[in-house]
Amino acid sequence: MPTPADAAGFQAAATAPAAATGPHQSSWVDGVFYPSSDGKPMAENMWQGEAIRTAAGDLTVALPDALVAEDILVYPERGNTKKSRAPDVLVALDLGTYKRMSYFVWKEGKPPDWVLEVASQSTKAKDLGEKRRDYLEMGVPEYWLFDPKGDQFPPGMPRLQGLTLVDGSYLPIPTRVEQGMAVIRSDVLGLDIRRDGELLRFRNPATGQDIRHQAEAEEDAVREAARADQEARKRKALQARVVELEAALEQGNKS
Repeated sequence: MPTPADAAGFQAAATAPAAATGPHQSSWVDGVFYPSSDGKPMAENMWQGEAIRTAAGDLTVALPDALVAEDILVYPERGNTKKSRAPDVLVALDLGTYKRMSYFVWKEGKPPDWVLEVASQSTKAKDLGEKRRDYLEMGVPEYWLFDPKGDQFPPGMPRLQGLTLVDGSYLPIPTRVEQGMAVIRSDVLGLDIRRDGELLRFRNPATGQDIRHQAEAEEDAVREAARADQEARKRKALQARVVELEAALEQGNKS
């Protein structure tokens, strides 16, 4: 029969913080448990979900050394487990790409450098109001908003908007028109961003090349594989024909 001391030991083991498997992996920080989920879905419709996943995938390709994350909780204050935000997409530069359960501003040493919120029926008011305020208080250098369907933001508001932190306030990042398309430069990311239908499109201004969406890259890979297979078949047929001609020539010489 367990003694009281044994029972106390079992209880301590059951409530002890889980060991981290890498930097900042555990939701236990300095003896405080920070939930790694807010219980809310990442997206409430397919337009929002596709826009989020595509943007995160493109940014991972464009910025391979940056932390790119979807819907992880950002905690701005040590010890405050009630205050957090879960950006649809965040980018943090120069912090490494290892996976995190949550993003703790005081442990990382800074807030995310870039945050994107994709509007939906239940989030649009918060995107324009309290989320903007919270990211401003955190000191997030750039806050971006995107309405993929074009039916969430107030009339006259652009479906894509970038805000930059200047002297404690968010100011709109200027938009320029190139070949009939509205383009906004993110100085933080070093990328041009534009709306491409219901998705975002990122471009490297140094090369002038768009970042290919994962679906497009996969289609390119399939086409390239098919082209390579066709070329291999042609070479094989040509080699077989050469062998036939050489055999016929040799037979003719023997005759």
